[in-house]
Amino acid sequence: MARICDICGKKAQKGMKVSHAHNRSIKHSQPNLKTISVKVGTNSKKIKVCTRCLRKGVAAAVK
Repeated sequence: MARICDICGKKAQKGMKVSHAHNRSIKHSQPNLKTISVKVGTNSKKIKVCTRCLRKGVAAAVK
């Protein structure tokens, strides 16, 4: 399962971790996703939503 927000499409980002000696290595930062259940018609469906979309209330508008 991919770690992607079902609402906004936010996904993992890559960057460089740089030490004091300027050694560089790749670091990954994952989005803060929560699994919620949303009612779609008569059925309920589980979706992954980032906390920013959850705060905005966008998940409530998905119904």
